[in-house]
Amino acid sequence: MCPYRLVLEHVTSRWGVLVLIELLDRPYRFSELRRAIGRVSEKMLTQTLQTLERDGLVHRDAKPVIPPRVDYSLTELGREAAEQVRALAGWTEDRMDDVEKSRLAYDEARASATRASGTS
Repeated sequence: MCPYRLVLEHVTSRWGVLVLIELLDRPYRFSELRRAIGRVSEKMLTQTLQTLERDGLVHRDAKPVIPPRVDYSLTELGREAAEQVRALAGWTEDRMDDVEKSRLAYDEARASATRASGTS
């Protein structure tokens, strides 16, 4: 797999998108970020954060205190990527009605073609 495709996969993954967009607002502790994103397992969030950290998009700041405190924030590279992802997410939200109309038209055309050919 091409290196840029792998990074694109990390940035546009289900949880990668949500992590990047959420971290645009401010740094988060792990548990705060998990709550903000919702419905992500601890394991999946950990893997996503590690992957984005390895790619240089997320900074992990572990403070040597008791109890341990770890904050996650975007690097400059991460902020740049997150802005792009947020723009795409905004476009998706703005154009969802058009997408739904296209899906309905497609499904109706397929159903008509199936009925006309007499197959299921």
